[in-house]
Amino acid sequence: MDGAPSYRPGYELVAERILRLIAELRLLPGDRMPTENELAARLGSSRTVVREAVKILSAIGRVRAQKGRGLYVADDEGMLGSAFWGGLFLPTDLDHVYLLFEFRRVQELAAVRLAASRATPVELRTIEAAAETCRQGLLTGEAALFDRGDDEFHLGIAAASHNRFLLEAVREARRLQHQCSTIGLHGTVGGHAAEAVGEHAAIHRAIRDGDPEAAARATAVHLDNTLEDYRREIRRRVFG
Repeated sequence: MDGAPSYRPGYELVAERILRLIAELRLLPGDRMPTENELAARLGSSRTVVREAVKILSAIGRVRAQKGRGLYVADDEGMLGSAFWGGLFLPTDLDHVYLLFEFRRVQELAAVRLAASRATPVELRTIEAAAETCRQGLLTGEAALFDRGDDEFHLGIAAASHNRFLLEAVREARRLQHQCSTIGLHGTVGGHAAEAVGEHAAIHRAIRDGDPEAAARATAVHLDNTLEDYRREIRRRVFG
């Protein structure tokens, strides 16, 4: 690619390498990990950088630090957790991102079709309010507000499907997507944010109108565009 390589903070790179090490060592949830000093020596990094990487991995639920006892692979009971992935979901691995969005497409299209048939007036208001939260996050440039609205929007639709299995599937897939945002994108509002607001509105209208196929089409467009946003940003950060 043209241009200078993109800068990635050292703690991001070390966080990725720790995830790979967990997989290479075949550590399972609950297993004890090497200490911070051992990780620093093994990865050729400083303990300070390792500590920052561990903080990230703790925040996204991949590592658990127990005071006075050390580091452990986090217990993960989610259906798409680390046990399911063999301990190896890498937030900047494009193949993993594609697979995750492929899965999201399947379960969210099913959820939105059901929501268009089953959503109650209260659930419709919840979905509309979430879309508005997202819009406000875009207008103010507040990434956290945008992300909260986005979560509430997609989970609100899943809840309106009245299928608890779909709701949990959506929740778990979004948790893994947040790992991509935290490590790969710094949690920033991506370049697709403005379009996403309009796409949310189209999805909400279709659900409100009771049109399952229109809702599914609008959701497919939204997910495909979101995937492209992740693909573009991850490639830019990883490959320059």
